[in-house]
Amino acid sequence: MTEPSSQTQHPGVISAIQKSPAPLRRQVLDELRQSIISGRLEPGARLVERELVGMMGVSRTVIREALRQLETEGLVAIIPNKGPVVRKLSLEEARDLYSIRAVLEGLAARLFVENGDSAHVEKLEQALEDTAEAYWGGDPGRILETKNRFYDVLFEGAGSETLSSMIGLLHMRIRRWRALGLGHPKRSPERSKESIDGLWGVLEAIRERDADLAERTMRDEVRRASAEVMRLLADGA
Repeated sequence: MTEPSSQTQHPGVISAIQKSPAPLRRQVLDELRQSIISGRLEPGARLVERELVGMMGVSRTVIREALRQLETEGLVAIIPNKGPVVRKLSLEEARDLYSIRAVLEGLAARLFVENGDSAHVEKLEQALEDTAEAYWGGDPGRILETKNRFYDVLFEGAGSETLSSMIGLLHMRIRRWRALGLGHPKRSPERSKESIDGLWGVLEAIRERDADLAERTMRDEVRRASAEVMRLLADGA
């Protein structure tokens, strides 16, 4: 990949920060994170502080804090003599993260059966209906939004703050792979239906109060998602 020069390299990729009730630091972090997750900032791209300051209209301190957080999330790497760059997608890292995700989300499904009440089940069903609707609409951004809501409800019903915190960090690390799996033109045509069917299977197991089945079904769905991402990465996506 050709390295960017000292000139501004990402016109139209990163937006200036507008006035908003949200804290400035959070706005900057969200904009940079979404630019990386969506692929607008490509893997390997340099993130030069002075360029980001000029494009976003904020202080260098705010940019540095955002870059440090993105490094923690695994989206940015600090390269000696080069500075911050967008981390490249690694097949090995993706495989590891999805393996961990299968275990943690399977445990969340089990704990939901053990700790969730009928109100949680109703919220989970509504979240899954919204997710299914988003899938049929075909907008990857909307799919991620509604699917994240489904998982939020799942983790809430599981009733474990420790598990929720661990999965939250994992999801930050895995967002780019999820976005890749949802939005890539080589995505398997059957994958959307397969994913929704898998999540309905999790919900049905929860309704039946079958913890073993809920955990197993959730792990199976994560493994299918992993297989899709592995295939796309192996194809050079």
